[in-house]
Amino acid sequence: MISVIFDTLKESALRIDSLLKSTSAQYLQSTNTSGDMQLEVDVLADKLLQESLLMLPCVKGICSEEQADIVYSSHTQAPYMIAYDPLDGSSLIDSNLSIGSIFGIYNHSLEAKNLIASAYIIYGPKLEMLIAQEQPLHYRYNGQTWHNLGALQLKTKGKINAPGGTQKHWEGKHKAMIESLFAQGYRLRYSGGMVPDLHQILIKGGGLFSYPATSDAPTGKLRKLFEVFPFAFIYEKAGGYATNGTQRLLELEVAHLHDSTPCFFGSEYEIKLVKEVYE
Repeated sequence: MISVIFDTLKESALRIDSLLKSTSAQYLQSTNTSGDMQLEVDVLADKLLQESLLMLPCVKGICSEEQADIVYSSHTQAPYMIAYDPLDGSSLIDSNLSIGSIFGIYNHSLEAKNLIASAYIIYGPKLEMLIAQEQPLHYRYNGQTWHNLGALQLKTKGKINAPGGTQKHWEGKHKAMIESLFAQGYRLRYSGGMVPDLHQILIKGGGLFSYPATSDAPTGKLRKLFEVFPFAFIYEKAGGYATNGTQRLLELEVAHLHDSTPCFFGSEYEIKLVKEVYE
């Protein structure tokens, strides 16, 4: 049944890619549940995904980063709940940088322990997608079909440093850790888009993506159900690690739909360093 969901996401990727090329990047007067200003394309992509996913007989309900509540389908006995961010990093559209969509597929209820598959789409110079169940499989659309490029695997140590959050709000220990990685020769690669930044670490074989607790966001900024858990699942399937600094991300509880957390994703070496700093 999950294969039907993946097929729907592939179809939706083509439609959203077309939306991005034809829809204005102007802001609306509305904000989403997290307080972010919405673009017209945010709303259109969200509607497209909601309608497509709720039609599937295996989907019980969906929750979107753009909406306050769960939306249930008519399939009351269906097994799967899907949490998604329809357009992560959409503020980058007017700069013509890559952005993405993120999906977590949960069995029956929205808890990390029930996450059974994840996926993301990246809209860039090429349209690509990663689907993770037993392993993270990398796909690229060639204009006619989706081509499977194989599984991605992280090395034990990488070269990329992608530090999120405004630096003036970082804790001193976090700032020192980030600077220590640069002193070791790590390269700064941070666009402000979670999907392209985490995708690049996967493609290049390792590194660290961090979005810590900050003075202006003490519980972190990135949302567990829509963004953090799906990528934690993917990174672990790729042989990497995902933590909030002291605890494995996929062991965290969820207080509410839009609950957030500090998060660190990376290879074994980098996450070991994070734990040494934060534990």
